[in-house]
Parts: sequence; C-alpha cells; structure tokens
Amino acid sequence: MANESLIFDINFKNVATIFKKEFRSLFDSPIAYIVIVAFLSLLSWFYVSNIFLVNIASMRQMFEIAPVLLMFIAPAITMKLISEEIKIGTYEFLATKPVSETDITLGKFLAAFALLTVAVAPTLLYYFSLLPISDIDFGPVFGGYFGLAFLTASYVALGLFASSLTKNQIVAYIIGLFLIVAFYFFDKILWYLPLWLVSIFEYLGVDYHFENLARGVIDTRAIIYFLSLIGFALFLTALSLNKRKM
Repeated sequence: MANESLIFDINFKNVATIFKKEFRSLFDSPIAYIVIVAFLSLLSWFYVSNIFLVNIASMRQMFEIAPVLLMFIAPAITMKLISEEIKIGTYEFLATKPVSETDITLGKFLAAFALLTVAVAPTLLYYFSLLPISDIDFGPVFGGYFGLAFLTASYVALGLFASSLTKNQIVAYIIGLFLIVAFYFFDKILWYLPLWLVSIFEYLGVDYHFENLARGVIDTRAIIYFLSLIGFALFLTALSLNKRKM
C-alpha cells in the first residue's frame, strides 16, 4: 500500500506550494546567481569565439557545449535540495505532514528545472543577434532548445535522485555528476563494445537523443526516451524518500 500511495498520491496544490518555496529559496542563496552568471559567461565565450575566431555564424556550437556545462551545473543545484533537509532534520518534519513523497519530489524537481530554464533563457539573444548577419534556419534552433529542455530535465531528475541518497551535499554532487556523465557517455564508447551491446548503449545515451532533436527533427523515440528517464529517476527519488519513513 505504501508503494501505491507513493506512485499515485499526487496533490498538485502541495506540489505548487513546494515548488514556490524551493524556487524562492534557491534565489535567496547566492548559488543561483553564481550558477547563472558562470553558465552564461562560459557559454558566451564559446559563442563569441565561434563567430569571430572561427567565422561561423551558427548556434550549433552553443548546443554542443551547453549539455557539457549543464552536466556540472545541474548536480550543483540539486545536491542540497533533499540532502540538506535530511541532514538538518527538516525532512522528518515534512514527512509528518499530509504531503506525499511524490509531491515533494515533483515540487523540488520543478524548482530546480525552472532555475536552469531561467539560466538558459537569455541565450535566445544569441539567435536574434544572428538574424541580421546570417540566414539561420529556425528548425534546428527550435529543435536544439526543445532537446535542451528535455536534457536539462533529465540531468535535474538524476541529480535529485542522488540528493535523496545521502545527507552529505558533496557526496550527492559526486553521485549526481557520476550518473549524468554515465548517461552522457553511454553512446561515446560504442567502439569498445561487442556488437550486440552497441544498439543498447546508443539508445541509453542522452546526447544521442539530444543530437537527434537538435537537428530540427522532432523524433518521438527521443521524446519517449527522455520522458522515461525523467519519470524513472523521479520514481526512484520518491521511493528513496519513502524508505526513509520506514
């Protein structure tokens, strides 16, 4: 019965309340501003280099470097969301309230995802800055942002699961980074695998599916993959929280 409640008991009012609280608390601390400034500064450097040094007016390199930067930034955002509450004991207090593990998981997930969306949003200026000097195709740009949203959500879900496993934020960051890096590199090691494993590891790679979307083709297989990965990671997070009640 505990597991059924865990999966199906979702109160969207509770989710919204937790989301607002977590989103506000993220911006109350300097980490949100540090992450946004660092992300945009590094991304802008690569973007400007691509235009002026390589003389290519394209957003392709931006969509190549953004997933790598987010790989390190996402677990930095998620590492404290649950682990800190476990450490200081506020999760036990929250667990006594009429709030399910799924409510907690979704609220925190949406808050972290919203923060990273705020960080990525200013990069739309790159696209508009290219319009006067380049005949840029909107399709790959839309596909790139569409895929980046799914990629970011996947990173956040994996990082949140890592945060639910420990009360130490540094450990949570390391576990989250390991999981994200593993899924990013699954399709990068195909040359070293036996033939019967190639298609499996290729499908498991988040970057493989992101690249398909970034070409401007909305691939339903990629969407199903990302939704499955996000859903499974969030389910594991809620399950991990449920275990702490026992």
